[in-house]
Amino acid sequence: MAWGPPPARVVIVGAGQGGFQAAASLRQEKFEGEILLIGAEEGLPYQRPPLSKAYLKSGDAEALNLRPAAFFEKNDVTLRPGTRVTSIDRDAQRVQAGGSEIPYDHLILATGTSNLRPTIEGLDRALDLRTLVDAQRLRVAMEDAERCAVIGGGFIGLEFAAVARGLGRRVIVAEASDRLMARVVSPEMSARFADKHCEIGTELALGRTVTSVSSGGIAFDDGTEMPADLVLLAAGVRPNDDLAREAGLACDNGIVVDATLLTADPAISALGDCAAFPDPRTGRMVRLESVQAATDHARAVARRLVHGTEDPYAAVPWFWSDQADWKLQITGFGRPQDDSVRTENGAILRFDGEVLSAVETVNDAKTHMKSRRLMAAALTDPGAGLVRDRLASVGYDLLAL
Repeated sequence: MAWGPPPARVVIVGAGQGGFQAAASLRQEKFEGEILLIGAEEGLPYQRPPLSKAYLKSGDAEALNLRPAAFFEKNDVTLRPGTRVTSIDRDAQRVQAGGSEIPYDHLILATGTSNLRPTIEGLDRALDLRTLVDAQRLRVAMEDAERCAVIGGGFIGLEFAAVARGLGRRVIVAEASDRLMARVVSPEMSARFADKHCEIGTELALGRTVTSVSSGGIAFDDGTEMPADLVLLAAGVRPNDDLAREAGLACDNGIVVDATLLTADPAISALGDCAAFPDPRTGRMVRLESVQAATDHARAVARRLVHGTEDPYAAVPWFWSDQADWKLQITGFGRPQDDSVRTENGAILRFDGEVLSAVETVNDAKTHMKSRRLMAAALTDPGAGLVRDRLASVGYDLLAL
């Protein structure tokens, strides 16, 4: 497709990590047009990962800000916080927000995700941990809570559980799957973290479904109950694609985009947690809940809009989670069915068929960084040889390559 000059006015819906980075990257790429950044939450754009860790301990909200207010004035970015976009008129290229119609030449959807709401009786008694307001409520509730119950054994639930145990609270984590973090890590790493959480005193209820939440705690489908003064819902998220869906854009586990993060509408891009895009290694459609992916997506979209580049997004995803004194780091994107090999230094290598798909490490930054370099090289050079036979020949030691 032939690209014309950069758009005169870019409107960004969503002022999280991806939306903020899109605005910042446009200016870094010398974009001279108007930028309007619209966020549903009040206040400045902020980091979400610390909400389940550092913020619960410190309560320092200002430390979360991605940039001070002066940044937006200096870079001529109009920020409209506390404003919800309710519809998109693609024919007129306008969005409806805050009671007014806002025109755009290009629209970037960075709408993120929201918490899943499973069918559980009394779920409105449970607290969420998605926004700063959620985290503030949780901190207050923790002051008087002696027993905490967590519904969900993913990153957020386990990070909170580790913090709560560190503060002396009794904690139970209820996970419907038979292992922790089942969607994102290998069975071996799940087992390792289960042992860790048991070691620090967290009670785990694996393979058990919560059916109700009451003022006294939670109840399971077998009729047993567990007392709790505080219940946290951390049962996963869903992409915020309703706005795009209502505008007639294709959505399938997120807003469907091509390899350049463009929707079927040439005036609309989508990025970050809400976008379903082709994995550069396999071509499969994926959606990543990752600060790194949101940041890299935003930079790629900014380059395309300013310079007309049509280079496909091609970055190796990586993730992290801090739980107690362990830092879990993951390079790549493994699926539950991928094979696993544990190395002598404790790293887990996962294989999609014969090809390395992901590397999992704990407190091993050296191996993590080496895996990122090797897997990035393999994206541009398929002959780089990250296949099972070659890795087996060096004892699966990435540092030997």
